Amino acid sequence: MAAPDAPLVVAALSGGVDSAVAAALAVEAGARVVGMTLRLYDAAGTAASSGGRCCGPRDVEDARAVCAHLGIPFYVVDLEAAFRRDVVDDFVEAYLAGETPNPCVRCNQTVKFTPLLARARQLGGGRLVTGHYARVVDGDDGPRLARGLDRGKDQSYFLFAMPPEALPAVTLPLGALTKDEVRAHARRLGLPNAAKAESQEICFVPDGDHAGFVAASALRRGRSAPAPGPIVDRAGNVVGAHDGVHHFTIGQHRGLGNLRSEGGATRRQVVLELDAAGGRVVVGERVDGERREVGVRGLRWLGPSPSASLRAGVQLRHRGAAHPATVRWQDQAAVVELDEPTLVAPGQAAVIFDGEIVLGGGWVTSPPASA
Repeated sequence: MAAPDAPLVVAALSGGVDSAVAAALAVEAGARVVGMTLRLYDAAGTAASSGGRCCGPRDVEDARAVCAHLGIPFYVVDLEAAFRRDVVDDFVEAYLAGETPNPCVRCNQTVKFTPLLARARQLGGGRLVTGHYARVVDGDDGPRLARGLDRGKDQSYFLFAMPPEALPAVTLPLGALTKDEVRAHARRLGLPNAAKAESQEICFVPDGDHAGFVAASALRRGRSAPAPGPIVDRAGNVVGAHDGVHHFTIGQHRGLGNLRSEGGATRRQVVLELDAAGGRVVVGERVDGERREVGVRGLRWLGPSPSASLRAGVQLRHRGAAHPATVRWQDQAAVVELDEPTLVAPGQAAVIFDGEIVLGGGWVTSPPASA
């Protein structure tokens, strides 16, 4: 049991094993820990309500069981309205516009950190513990966010937009661990969810049917879902048909069907452009869509602003590598000049790294933003 004068921290619990281990390690270190789960999405009647996906009632109960096992208080914080406004609505609007959103980044930016830290301070504490695979390290000008040591689990990409003022108050105990080590800690500590499987889908789209979710959400808002239309090549020739641009993302090659082509060409075609206004999906060879100049909007820095032009690594998708690049920025826009061309999807996060350190980032736009 923690000493009465031990520091009080709030542990953010999703119901999964990672956040449970983070909370347990804080208890083991002697802190007075309070567990909190965010109720973000009403998934009643879906797989999320019974299958143990993030945001489902089972996850709340799993988090409650972890707190009971650890002997710590447990609270549920209802942020459903904010989550729907800032994350779900943004997700739907992005797909309707032909973009590929990243709701996990938006959630970390707008929903998770500030409310939980505020509650920690109301309870007399000042720190927040989460189960993210990333690290907070000391820098010359204060704490900085760094990659997790397990590159296969590193989640720093998703955290670039967290409120900068939250960083000094956040503890990330899993950042130096591998997933196998986290599972081993869960078993050692006897956590009730030690064997729980990971969620692989977006929490509010537990069946993975993004297009179906977007279409249903659009109809609930009194709008029409994107209509079927043509698949065209770069010259504008119709080579196929689609059921709506919201079914696709840049770089996708599955789901295009049998495309017509002149001369019997069989080279694999990928989506190069989504023309939401015209209802067209433009396809071609991957190299045809690669570019070296990438526009970024909504630019923000997780620390002091660097000089207006800098060399950095820019990561353009979660599973992708950081591309060597020159970043030129002004206000909240930037132009990223990649050393080597690549295919990028508007709406995805562009995260700027100095080695292991997250400098900041923004959102890929097309055409490139003016900086």
